[in-house]
Amino acid sequence: MKAMILAAGLGLRLRPLTETTPKTLIPIQGVPLLDIIIRRLVRAGVDGIIVNAFHLADQVEDFLQSRYWGVPVVVSREDELLSTGGGLKQACWFFDDRKPFFLHNGDVYSEVDLALMYRAHQKSGALASLAVSDRSTQRYFLFDDQDRLRGWESLKEESKQWAGPPAVQARRLAFNGIAILSPELPARISETGVFPITKTYLRLAAEGALLRAFRSDAYFCCDIGDDAKLERARRRADEAGLPA
Repeated sequence: MKAMILAAGLGLRLRPLTETTPKTLIPIQGVPLLDIIIRRLVRAGVDGIIVNAFHLADQVEDFLQSRYWGVPVVVSREDELLSTGGGLKQACWFFDDRKPFFLHNGDVYSEVDLALMYRAHQKSGALASLAVSDRSTQRYFLFDDQDRLRGWESLKEESKQWAGPPAVQARRLAFNGIAILSPELPARISETGVFPITKTYLRLAAEGALLRAFRSDAYFCCDIGDDAKLERARRRADEAGLPA
């Protein structure tokens, strides 16, 4: 199985740190986050990884070329920032083994059991499995009582988008930056240009595709999107120890 790490973002909320360092290379207790993510994916059984890059892309590529994790790791460079969906679409050529693959945000420090998540996805028959938990945030996926994706809500923008008819008593669950996509999904991406993968998820769910929640409430997971979250991830790493 393979994986894509989304590492092209600008990291605006972490400036000035990200003016000279890509967000995915920010150290967590001395170890670049990208290194931590790759090692966790390899331990889960991933045998090939593609990393997209745009902001300070030379640094990302140089870092990847300077290390070896026992599996091929290649770079998908973007001439413009394509967002999560556009970035995946550009890299779809990489997923040629007809197996489900990980789509992992490059700014997430996570202890989610990736091997367990992969097995759960295989059993579910879902087109996509989304790691989510019941926690407070500004943006939520909305699921029905069968854990099927039914919508998306942004509290900041005071907007809600349904995938088909509104779900009665839909549950708000926060996305933890990790998804597993079935091999059929890339061919069903009809969106073009710059677009978030959430747009594709919602369209597919509205068309009747099964996109399911993988509940990861039991695991620590934190993006490093701002200074406070970065410090939280570093404290956790210090307390629990970095992944071996």
